[in-house]
Amino acid sequence: MTDDIATATNENSTPVTLRKSLWQLIISRISAFREDIGRTFESGHGVDSVTFSISFIALAAKLAKADGQVTRDEVSMFREIFTIPPQEKANAARVYNLCRQEVSGYHSYARKLSNALGSGEIADGLRHDVLDGLFHIAMADGEFHPGEEQFLLDVAEVFEIPDEQFDILVARHVPGRENPFDILGLPADASTEDARRAWRQLVKDNHPDVLASHGLPEEMRSLAESRMISINKAYEDVTNLFQARVLQTDDDIPSP
Repeated sequence: MTDDIATATNENSTPVTLRKSLWQLIISRISAFREDIGRTFESGHGVDSVTFSISFIALAAKLAKADGQVTRDEVSMFREIFTIPPQEKANAARVYNLCRQEVSGYHSYARKLSNALGSGEIADGLRHDVLDGLFHIAMADGEFHPGEEQFLLDVAEVFEIPDEQFDILVARHVPGRENPFDILGLPADASTEDARRAWRQLVKDNHPDVLASHGLPEEMRSLAESRMISINKAYEDVTNLFQARVLQTDDDIPSP
């Protein structure tokens, strides 16, 4: 029997098979290692949804303290990124608090996760997913604190995420630094066709179902949905800018 299956009995005392929730699996995994969060990476499970979730929660808990305090907004954003059923709130809170109390530094978690993911396009995508989620946590209070920015830069360096990809995340999340061309990965002189091509590729690559097939836990689907909203909004903004340029050009043409 796998560790994601449990048995129980119904009202007729007949054994029935139940699938454990993600939060029950996380608690089981952590408990198996006497609540030593770091050792969960040595479980031999590889990077399944449980290990991925533990690593993200551990980094999120560390990030929430990067500006010197854990705010209610940051905890609320964590709950928005993860779908937490009412009956699982106690388990989720326990996991979060265990990760927050863990003494290991965030560099250690980031390195262990990155090493466990290995190499390849899908692994790189999951690293990007983690960093994207951490940006959501950092911006929960509406401010991009220097300590949070350094935290994210450090994690990006460990994950070997290119500077241009980090800049895209900044453009997507940080007020005052948003740029629709950056979000779409386009130069400022891109054409309408360039924008359409980039948008279509991003929509294809970042569809929630695609990310789920690559290993993003279903409980974090809202992260993928938020990214799609950002991509579509950026394309809309770029399209509007192109249309405004055309209108401006028409206005500049003297009447015959």
